[in-house]
Amino acid sequence: MKSVALPTIAAALLAAMSCQSNAAVLNTMNDVGAALQACWTPPANSENASVTLSFSFRRDGTLIGRPRPTAIKVGGDAKARQGYVEAATSALQHCLPLSFSPALAKGIAGKVYTLQFNSPRK
Repeated sequence: MKSVALPTIAAALLAAMSCQSNAAVLNTMNDVGAALQACWTPPANSENASVTLSFSFRRDGTLIGRPRPTAIKVGGDAKARQGYVEAATSALQHCLPLSFSPALAKGIAGKVYTLQFNSPRK
C-alpha cells in the first residue's frame, strides 16, 4: 500500500508545482506574458531561433481555438521548424488556464495577442 501511495503523492506534488505559474491572479498583460514565458523551455540545439504565436483568450483563462504561428525563424529543415512551433504551442497550452483578475478578464476576451518564444542566442 505504501509503494502505491508514494508515487501518487509525488505525482500530485509535481502537478501542483507545475501549476504554480498559472495559479497567481494576473492583473496586467505584462503579468500574462511573464506567466506564459515561465512555461517555455526551448528545444535542445535551437540557438537563435524564435516563433511568434497569435492567440485569443476567453475570460476563464483558456484559449479560443488553437494558437497560430505568425512568424517562424528556425534554422534547419521543415521538420525542425515544425518541432519548434509544436514546442512553443505545447508550452502555451500546458500553462493554461491562467487566472485573470476580474478587470483583466473583462477586457481580454476575444482580442488577438501575440507572443514570441525565443531560444538562447549564441
